[in-house]
Amino acid sequence: MSKIGSFEGFQPVSLKQEGDDQPSETDQLSTEEGDPGKDPEPSRISRQPSVTESTLYPNPYHQPYVSRKYFVTRPGAIETAMEDLKGHMAKTPGETIQGFWLLTEIDHWNNEKERILLVTDKTLLICKYDFIMLSCVQLQRIPLSAVYRICLGKFVFPGMSLDKRQGEGLRIYWGSLEQQSLLSRWNPWSTEVPYATFTEHPMKYTSEKFLEICKVGSLSLIRLALMVKLSASKICTTQKKRKVKIQPGFIQIQILKGL
Repeated sequence: MSKIGSFEGFQPVSLKQEGDDQPSETDQLSTEEGDPGKDPEPSRISRQPSVTESTLYPNPYHQPYVSRKYFVTRPGAIETAMEDLKGHMAKTPGETIQGFWLLTEIDHWNNEKERILLVTDKTLLICKYDFIMLSCVQLQRIPLSAVYRICLGKFVFPGMSLDKRQGEGLRIYWGSLEQQSLLSRWNPWSTEVPYATFTEHPMKYTSEKFLEICKVGSLSLIRLALMVKLSASKICTTQKKRKVKIQPGFIQIQILKGL
């Protein structure tokens, strides 16, 4: 008689079918392991190849969600800007566009501004373009004959500065720093700064098209330097020729705390 709480009265039931006298794979494995006449062999486990794929985010070379924050990445936006600026250049006879870049301008207060940089036969143009309305808002013209120094290097801040910036930049000088007024140095909205500083655009790695026009590298520096030197060599002999210095070096931003 079985009792509650014990296993008495229960008998094991075999699940083998009648006539099935072949040992199972588990029985064969246990038999081989318990065979003292054979040397033990390492067990082999067969695994099926994984069909899943894993992706690590974020990928620094492809950021589709970040690019949506910039209207310049809309289809046809940058092409429309190029055609619009070519129309502005058509009003000035004898000038053709030699270089086109989409860069980030860094002002003397370490603020970032999206700008289009154009180089023609005679002029350096810094354009503020509205990629929402697809129109040119502001166009600053600097004669290439006025450019006297081009510097490419890393950013440097004062030791006590709370602002820091990584990477390299390009600075173009066309005026005297000694003649810059104290008011223009401390005014964050001043337009009388005799130089312009640029760095790479954040959308550089979104596509091959932006990779070509958004970088600040040696190729861009060489192209700009050649245009400046060519313009300086065409100055009339009655004027004093200015030597253009093209050199690597640190780009100083004299600010302790930006806006």
